[in-house]
Amino acid sequence: MGLGSTAKKIQNLSDRAEAMYKQVQKLQQRITGLEEKAEETHESVTRMDHQLTEQRALLLALAEEQGLDGEEILAEAAIDDAEREADADTADSAANADAASETASGDAAAE
Repeated sequence: MGLGSTAKKIQNLSDRAEAMYKQVQKLQQRITGLEEKAEETHESVTRMDHQLTEQRALLLALAEEQGLDGEEILAEAAIDDAEREADADTADSAANADAASETASGDAAAE
């Protein structure tokens, strides 16, 4: 009677171990796939960064040829972008504050 129960427990443990081993194998395959995708993405980003650098140099050369200060234009564009982001952040903060205020006033009215 004791041996049968022990054999059953060992079989159950063996089945669980096999299921876990299969899960680990699948997880390893997924990790390998993610590593490959990450490497591909890194290569794409590096390639795009290089192309962007080339395009920037070309545009600066064209601007200079036209008598424009390309660096000044880029600086102004960066300032404009920063201001737009700051305005968007301010709007988001205000919207969050309004929502919190409405929630608080709703809670107070419920009391």
